[in-house]
Amino acid sequence: MEDFNNRIPRTLPVLHMSNVVMFPYLLMPLVVTDEESKLVIDHALSHDKLLAFFLDKGSEGDNTQIESVGTAVTILRMLRNQDGSISLLLQGTSRISMQKMVQREPFMMVDVEVIPEPQEEDMEIDAYRTIALELLEKIAQESSLLNKEMISGLASIKQSGRVADIIAGNLDLQVSDRQKILELVDVKQRFKYLNNLLAEFIRQMRLENHIRNNIQLEMNEDQRRYYLREQMEAIRRELGETDEVSKEIFKWQELIEKNDLPDYVKDVAKDELDRLSVMQPASSEYGVIRNYLDWIVNLPWRKYSKDNLDLKKIERILARDHYGLEKPKERIMEYIAVKKLKGQLKGPILCFVGPPGTGKTSIGRSMANALNRKFIRMSLGGIHDEAEIRGHRRTYIGAMPGKIITEIKRQGTANPVFMLDEIDKLGRDFRGDPASALLEVLDPEQNNSFVDNYINLPFDLSEVMFITTANSLDTIPPALRDRMEIIEFTSYLEHDKIAIARNYLIPREKEDNGLSKVDIRFYKSALQELIRYYVREAGVRDLQRRIGSIFRKIAFRVASEEIKSVRISDKDIAKYLGPRKFNHEMANRKPEIGVVTGLAWTSYGGEILFCETTRMPGKGAVILTGLLGEVMKESARIALSYLKANHAQYKINPKDFSSYDIHIHFPAGAVPKDGPSAGITLTTALASLFMQKKVKHDVAMTGEVTLLGRVLPIGGLKEKILAAKRAGIKKLIIPEDNRETIADFSEEILSGMDISFVSDVSQVLKQVIMRN
Repeated sequence: MEDFNNRIPRTLPVLHMSNVVMFPYLLMPLVVTDEESKLVIDHALSHDKLLAFFLDKGSEGDNTQIESVGTAVTILRMLRNQDGSISLLLQGTSRISMQKMVQREPFMMVDVEVIPEPQEEDMEIDAYRTIALELLEKIAQESSLLNKEMISGLASIKQSGRVADIIAGNLDLQVSDRQKILELVDVKQRFKYLNNLLAEFIRQMRLENHIRNNIQLEMNEDQRRYYLREQMEAIRRELGETDEVSKEIFKWQELIEKNDLPDYVKDVAKDELDRLSVMQPASSEYGVIRNYLDWIVNLPWRKYSKDNLDLKKIERILARDHYGLEKPKERIMEYIAVKKLKGQLKGPILCFVGPPGTGKTSIGRSMANALNRKFIRMSLGGIHDEAEIRGHRRTYIGAMPGKIITEIKRQGTANPVFMLDEIDKLGRDFRGDPASALLEVLDPEQNNSFVDNYINLPFDLSEVMFITTANSLDTIPPALRDRMEIIEFTSYLEHDKIAIARNYLIPREKEDNGLSKVDIRFYKSALQELIRYYVREAGVRDLQRRIGSIFRKIAFRVASEEIKSVRISDKDIAKYLGPRKFNHEMANRKPEIGVVTGLAWTSYGGEILFCETTRMPGKGAVILTGLLGEVMKESARIALSYLKANHAQYKINPKDFSSYDIHIHFPAGAVPKDGPSAGITLTTALASLFMQKKVKHDVAMTGEVTLLGRVLPIGGLKEKILAAKRAGIKKLIIPEDNRETIADFSEEILSGMDISFVSDVSQVLKQVIMRN
């Protein structure tokens, strides 16, 4: 080690920590996470694996101060972990003193001087060493902190200073005491200070052991009292006396017999009650069993609400509460009709899919009212833990059943209408997969014996009418989607929104704002102005907020001016809500080169989007912007390859593909965009760019394109057509294979629309590329 000390460089990088002291000769594992320490490690690995290890003293201003005495350290092993931290195995080599700070940034480097270890040995040092080893043996006798083999091994080490360092490095001493021992170069002074610490350590351990023994005596006293209580309880039973525990046991016995429990539940309840009767109320298990009994005895195992099977009455209730929504209403009427004829029927598993604000959640409540059933709504948005569905096992402290069982117990019937809202927003992480837990709940063939982890008994969910809601089916796992009957909710048309506003939103907002006694009339022109230029949505939520805002302003006028009647026309809307928030996108558009109008589907309804392309001198590079997904980027590459392969057909100079860079952009750059339906939009925009011919601005298109130029069908067509109508576009180009899809659409959706069906890109270009 002496020869090695001579090879320690004068300048070393500094690894400094606030709670660690390294000693010469000792090995120490260490994990570093901060960037400065990582730089120090990298520097040391490239310079003989040596570094200086110092204890932090604290900070003065922005600078960290370190102790003047530290340890030269060698890196024996190094491992870079996946989380970015570095695991090290270090070995101290010798004491060093800091002479001068060389640099502070990006990490400390200091000039050091090696402090040689004294080699003299005399009788006084031997005596100090013997005392230290004896004190160490007493510590080993008092606790299991030290290994006796280590103590015997210390006796065979010749250098006394090294023995002192090993003892200090292996005991749980204060950091300040460790630093003091490191700074003591004189071996006698080092052992003297260390022996005082060891003696104090022994005194503290003996005091702790004394306290532990007293606690054990107190526990034995508690046990003696428990046996005495048991004897008193036996005497009370012999005398026929009852206490509070006996009264509670009797109450549970009455509930078990009174409630209509299945036999297998009754047997479990009686077994748990027998366990409860022999326990002390102070026992922690007593509360666990009593809580479990409360759940299984009070669950509505066989309690069902009587269904209303009057079809005409149900139809009136559904029509009163909601405008439109014919498919969900038709499905519930079919269910009631079959149940009326058959008498017994498993509850359906329905999934309402559509944009926000289209009535998915509210019609579930209306269904429950029509059927005379209890209504339960449970939001699944953001749920990550499987236990939220299935519950926790009883072995855990504070365990509870899952929300399915909890809500059914709260409502008190076994056949409610149970709405699982936002099923497409379920999470998934290390705590489990709640979507997988729902597979059993939403399977009519399995949910007649649903087992919650806490209840641990099969509960029949087959009579429950489960309704789930989602904005999109894309994020629902296929296995879960397969178990549900999908019913689509589409965007409302303008006349639908006017009817909903007149019949539902205006009366509700009028009542909510205290204007029920004021004569307020909304003209149709005002509602049209509101719908066209102040809201842009598939549903009616924003429309309701705007109407509420108008009524609040009217309420202020009524309260201050005592107005009795108000008339609202289209010219008054700007007075209440300010200037128009939206304009028809096509109002200020004109035919341009490389700009095409496309149609997109989102979970919030249809949208129109513009594909803009431009070119500049370059080498054929393609730039794509607008937060595009991978599928959309592939559509752009397909469109470009198609035009390259068919350049002669469209009279495009093939040299243009390599002599120009192309930039493709979809505005609203902060909104993610993806999907294959922009294929013909991209192809048309690029064809216009290379042909240098303008595109008709009043035509919108949607369709997937192949390398051979074929146009493939797409989804979300109804929402896209409605988006085009909102934007004032009358002419549409859609795939030929979607002709049958359009046949199912209502006349209101298709009225006023000029739709062209195409099967090849050449047909698209022929219709929209203008002749200059």
